Amino acid sequence: MLQKQLSDPEILKDPQKIKELSIKLGLIEKELKSAGKSGPPSSDSQKVIMEIRAGAGGEEAALFAAKLFHMYSAFVKRMGWGFVVLDSSRTSLGGIKEIIFEIGGLGAYEKLKNESGVHRVQRIPETEKTGRIHTSTASVAVLPEAQEEDVEVRPQDIKFEFFRVSGPGGQNVNKVETGVRITHLPTGLVVASQESRSQQQNRERALTVLRTKLFEAKRRAEEEKLAKERRQQIGTAERVEKIRTYSFPQDRITDHRIKESWHDIHSIMEGNIDAIVTALAKI
Repeated sequence: MLQKQLSDPEILKDPQKIKELSIKLGLIEKELKSAGKSGPPSSDSQKVIMEIRAGAGGEEAALFAAKLFHMYSAFVKRMGWGFVVLDSSRTSLGGIKEIIFEIGGLGAYEKLKNESGVHRVQRIPETEKTGRIHTSTASVAVLPEAQEEDVEVRPQDIKFEFFRVSGPGGQNVNKVETGVRITHLPTGLVVASQESRSQQQNRERALTVLRTKLFEAKRRAEEEKLAKERRQQIGTAERVEKIRTYSFPQDRITDHRIKESWHDIHSIMEGNIDAIVTALAKI
């Protein structure tokens, strides 16, 4: 189709059309170059696996994790990217213990990679009668999705389990065992997917998450071997330092890595994180 347009004399007379076609060609060339590279998945062309987990703070931490998920999903929609939830564990009060979702969009990893780390919130919970400010945390991990050719997962190394999907509070919401849990026997890594009504689709999604985590572990091990001082601690229990604080009483979000703050916290929590993403792109 593009080749036909390039040879159309009418289109070639229109400077605006030529400009649009040039942009399309540039994007295609970038995709082709990325596809031909060896090593880590391309941050431009590959999908992203994002994880949010509640940390210290009990139910308040789970509610904060839900707020973060709302913030990122709103940003993803604004960017015109696609996303699908792969697995989640929610509380009866609307909080999130853990959620894993896939994002598909050009440049998604480059824009979101600096969100990895521990996020801290300071606010007065709705249930707090004395007005005391509570501090809670949630961790975020952003990983470029691995493809089948990036890491080998041998059939004999994995164990499949199937289960009925549970809703908040643990009650079964499906009589059929559509949920899929995969255990990687050599490492003990366990992943699951239960958001789809199709067992086969959940199986494929769980395998995708497994490959991504295995690839990340491999990449991290190689980095540690080559240069410990350049270690990147993404998606692991080693993420002990907070990267950002969300202070609701002060209407302020502060990123501790670049020592910069932004106000209008409620707008930011609605997905308007462009200024933060732009500032972090410089580090």
